[in-house]
Amino acid sequence: MDYKIDFSFAKRGPMKYISHLDLMRLLMRAMRRAELPLKLSQGFSPHPKLSIKRALKLGLESDNEEASLVLKELVDLNDFKQRLQQQLPEGIEIKDVQRNFN
Repeated sequence: MDYKIDFSFAKRGPMKYISHLDLMRLLMRAMRRAELPLKLSQGFSPHPKLSIKRALKLGLESDNEEASLVLKELVDLNDFKQRLQQQLPEGIEIKDVQRNFN
C-alpha cells in the first residue's frame, strides 16, 4: 500500500537562489539521508515520487511552498518532519506535514 504525504516548507535566505530542479535534487537527497521509506517510480531510472506544486522563480523567497511525496510504509508525521529537517540546509524549513487520503 502507498501512503501519500503532503508537506509545506519555507525557502528563505541564500536558498532563494536555488533553482527548481536543484531544489528537487536537494529534497530527494535529504529524504534518502533521512532514511525515509520512499516509493520509487518504475522503469529504467527509478526515482522518488516527489512533486512540488509550483515552481518558484529564482531569487524569490516563500514561506508556504507545497509538495507531496509517496511512501511505501506508514511513518509518524512528527518523525517524518524531524528526520527530514535534520538533513536540510539552513534556509529550507519544513512547516507542516499531513497525510493525504486521496
